[in-house]
Amino acid sequence: MTDDEVMRLALLEAEKAIQHEDVPVGALVIVDDVVIASRHNERQLTGDPTAHAEILALRDAASHLGTWHLDGATLVTTLEPCPMCAGAALNARISRLIFGAHDPKAGAAETLYNLMDDPRLNHQAKVTSGILAAESGEILSRFFAERR
Repeated sequence: MTDDEVMRLALLEAEKAIQHEDVPVGALVIVDDVVIASRHNERQLTGDPTAHAEILALRDAASHLGTWHLDGATLVTTLEPCPMCAGAALNARISRLIFGAHDPKAGAAETLYNLMDDPRLNHQAKVTSGILAAESGEILSRFFAERR
């Protein structure tokens, strides 16, 4: 699958968050071109501040594989991960991160911080950013505009 194809899947997942008034972010974990986890934000739904799409997808992927070591896995997310999610991805040992829109308020993969490539940490991951960034940003803009 191409980066655009997997981001389109993540965008479809992000749309699901709107049903329960969560910020529309979708995330996938892919291993060997197979989607093994697909989740969206559920903070409002569950009342859990850690229920970000990326965290939930990483948990599901670890459960699916039977290990927290996600070596060789790719995390795809519609929005640049926050520090919590970037840290979780690094702790899971993902090999690659693909994201759509940059996050000027909490981005921890390129915008505010560069955790994914920080040599002081014990793991790094390749980052590909800006994949379907306009579409990823539009779903977020539309969501917040409807709440103003």
